[in-house]
Amino acid sequence: MTKLHRTTYHYSRRAFLGASASAAFSFSFLPSRVFGANERLQVAGIGVGGKGKGDFDALAMHGDVVAACDVDARRLDVSVRKHTDAVKFSDYREMISQFGDKIDVLNVSTADHTHAPAAMLAMRKGIHVYVQKPLTHTVWEARQLAKYARENKICTQMGNQGTATDGLREGAEYVRSGGLGKVKEIHAWTNRPVWPQAPSVVARPSEKQDVPSHMDWNSFIGPAPMRPYHSSYTPFKWRGWWDYGTGALGDMACHTTNLAFMACELTQPTSVESVNTGPINEETFPSWASIDLQFPKTEKRGSIKFHWYEGKVGNNGKDNKGIKNLPPMDLFHGQSPKNSGLLLVGTDGILYSPNDYGADWMVHKGGKWHKRNEVELPEQSLPRNGRGDNGMKEELVNAIRAGKPEIAVSNFNYAGNLTEAILLGNVAMRAGGKFKWDAKKMKTDRKDADKLISKVYRAGWEVDPA
Repeated sequence: MTKLHRTTYHYSRRAFLGASASAAFSFSFLPSRVFGANERLQVAGIGVGGKGKGDFDALAMHGDVVAACDVDARRLDVSVRKHTDAVKFSDYREMISQFGDKIDVLNVSTADHTHAPAAMLAMRKGIHVYVQKPLTHTVWEARQLAKYARENKICTQMGNQGTATDGLREGAEYVRSGGLGKVKEIHAWTNRPVWPQAPSVVARPSEKQDVPSHMDWNSFIGPAPMRPYHSSYTPFKWRGWWDYGTGALGDMACHTTNLAFMACELTQPTSVESVNTGPINEETFPSWASIDLQFPKTEKRGSIKFHWYEGKVGNNGKDNKGIKNLPPMDLFHGQSPKNSGLLLVGTDGILYSPNDYGADWMVHKGGKWHKRNEVELPEQSLPRNGRGDNGMKEELVNAIRAGKPEIAVSNFNYAGNLTEAILLGNVAMRAGGKFKWDAKKMKTDRKDADKLISKVYRAGWEVDPA
């Protein structure tokens, strides 16, 4: 691969070594240049409204904002009020083209379908990136971002903020040390969707609407096929549309299953199955789904069956009624399942996290539940952060300053692997039934499923392979 050799606002190409969270902290890399402790980073943001504003503001605390981009001019204006020197854009391609050599670190908090195109374009300029979960829109994109960041020494972080909580890291250490015996099953669930999609929305709106004067519709569409503007797509409602979002699984599993991936050091599944999914249509995600993934045995653990549950089974859209899609109730041993949660079922106990982020958990052993502070924890093996969402940005900045990408625990090696596995569930959802997964070749044993591993990009918005 051709290496990047270029001059940026501060220094030559970033030369840092990426590492997965499970292997993080085992080696170091001497960068060509390291930022001083008080030296200001040059910061930019793509998607700076809504959740993106929080990401943008948190990253901006560590430097000087030079540029900002959002398809909605009104949101953009609000977000840059405190950053009067920032140059504003609605098309991230123009921003990166004009300011790529002046940006050190960038947050990407757009709709899911533009995460990978924006992040890859930035990384090809040597820019360090913070990308909201899920990392990408497709399985193939997750593999490409992780590969490029690793090979080109880019510091990265995905925004699944539970990663920064001490509780999640303690839980991972507890499970890794054998606190549950051998983990056999993982169960994760969410009450999502909480946005419009099937069964109430199964087709594109027929009503014609003018594009608002503050909206750059072409840039919102980005890599997706062009279609007429309608308010049913944005803001936020894009999550339920195949072309723009990743549904409930993509939205929440990077949070809810994060503890499981870190604790069990999950890699890629060998098979994926849609076991109970609502009616599929061509435009929006189904109203409920249950997905199974089979993770193979490794040197550290046995095989693990992973179960995902979302929505309300039988929801017909008329009265929003249906049966909450949940794990078997006997696994809760008297606890009430929360709207979202995680169960790790081992030979010696069950860990239950009634929290989207894995920040808190309890263990059922010896016939009763024990709170997190009531179990014997092993010797600390993971660094502590304890700063939540802001801590995620701090870790990335610390990684940049130290020249050690592994400091950012949800770096793209870790986050890419997690996202890739999770998005295979959406492939199964749409294709139906079961397929085998060859992670090395990035192929299934079904041609219809293979077509959903990647997608066709609109001209000018492609993601070039790593």
